[in-house]
Amino acid sequence: MSTTVLPALYDAVLLLGFGGPEGQDDVIPFLRNVTRGRGIPETRLETVATHYRAPDGVSPVNGQNRALRAALEAELSVRGVSLPVYWGNRNWEPYLRDEVATAARAGHTRLLALTTSAYSSYSSCRQYREDLAGALPTGQGGVRIDAVRPYFDHPGFVTPFVEGVRDALAAFARRGVSVADTHVLFTTHSIPMTDAARSGLPDRALGPGGAYEAQHRAVAAVVMAALPAPAPAAAPAWSLAFQSRSGPPGMPWLEPDVNDAITDLAAAGIRAVVVVPLGFISDHMEVLWDLDTEAAATARELGVAFLRVPTPGVHPVFVSGLVDLLLERQAPGPAAPRAALTALGPWPDVCAAGCCAKGPADGHPRGR
Repeated sequence: MSTTVLPALYDAVLLLGFGGPEGQDDVIPFLRNVTRGRGIPETRLETVATHYRAPDGVSPVNGQNRALRAALEAELSVRGVSLPVYWGNRNWEPYLRDEVATAARAGHTRLLALTTSAYSSYSSCRQYREDLAGALPTGQGGVRIDAVRPYFDHPGFVTPFVEGVRDALAAFARRGVSVADTHVLFTTHSIPMTDAARSGLPDRALGPGGAYEAQHRAVAAVVMAALPAPAPAAAPAWSLAFQSRSGPPGMPWLEPDVNDAITDLAAAGIRAVVVVPLGFISDHMEVLWDLDTEAAATARELGVAFLRVPTPGVHPVFVSGLVDLLLERQAPGPAAPRAALTALGPWPDVCAAGCCAKGPADGHPRGR
């Protein structure tokens, strides 16, 4: 076993998640937490709740975060790093504030947070940092929480997607589906255009979709460039679509919706689609319902073969990459080169003023 000797800049890791219900009785209270202060009627919550009712009201995201926490602890141990890993959520037990308080009581007051979201936008980055600030104990000074940088283009995050797309294309090839008849469709959570435009640093001109869309497109291009192909002309076409929109009809959100994209691809003669949930680190409800259920049904109705690539989950390369991100913040002194596969990265550790500002409230629930 290798040993890593590090100065004690941080004394614990904090895994920060969205949270999800653990049973039928939790579903509506969970959705109330997600939508608190937005005036969402109970009828709307019941509509969203149907996504959770079928699997007995249990969101897979909590189990996935438990597995990720265990994997991080194991990888840290293998590297000889003695850092406990706490896990707290924004919207359900274990709540972030409670976990920070537990860590502080145990004497861990210099926490390094790892969010379960890789990209830059208000909901995927800045809001988590606001959660961390709000979780600092009152009347118990000395607790500090920092967060690792957005890791959208870190090799540990990107490599599992490269493997997944490669395997899916190979599976279609074995079925006799040609590359020309196959399309690689990358997907991520849609967000309001007002939030997208404000994502990233205000002084970077990255288009109407801001850093959020630019980061996804850059990573998708890296994934496609990494695929083995005899010639560039043999690579399948690809595009970016969005999913899980929950805002009012009159508010512009990032488009096209994944179902509309599949419909358009079928009309263009595409026979097979490889769906890549590039915006997500694990197979939570928005992957299992919006892709494996709804998008798969759309493809089936149109006669389009459908394969969905796995999310990173606890892929060993992903877990190792997350620990790399933790350790790059733990080591003081001259900074070692930071891994980044796109020209947009590596993203800074600390968000600048105005980065990923919030647009007007959308007022509708989203879940995991």
